[in-house]
Amino acid sequence: MLLRWFKFNAVGGIGVGVQLVALTILAGQLELNYLVATALAVEAAVIHNFLWHERWTWADRFNQGRQGSWRRFVQFNLTTGTLSIVGNLLFMRFFVGSLEMHYLVANLLTIAVCSVLNFMVSDRLVFQPSLWETGTVETHESLDG
Repeated sequence: MLLRWFKFNAVGGIGVGVQLVALTILAGQLELNYLVATALAVEAAVIHNFLWHERWTWADRFNQGRQGSWRRFVQFNLTTGTLSIVGNLLFMRFFVGSLEMHYLVANLLTIAVCSVLNFMVSDRLVFQPSLWETGTVETHESLDG
């Protein structure tokens, strides 16, 4: 579990870079509203993180190919992606809108707040093999044979 937590945070650290670069471009250079820019930047990091978590952080759980990757991608977006976007928007609104922090500092704080919950959801829900992937569900073919 400790190694997985390390991998999760290593991927997340790079994801923070992806998110900050996207936020800097979207809010700083393209001058999008900081909340819209935050949502788009978070989604860029979510996609990045999923790809690395699938292939590195939880790769040991799926050693028979990538069956279920699309299911996990959708689950990852609906769970940790939603938690990250909603959490980031709420905290960014508070830190930037109410406390008048710089949007990059505020974004780093929101990422830290969401990371533990995202790890737990990813480990316990998203990156668990489905019944089909573990082979515990008998197929129609195996019932006939």
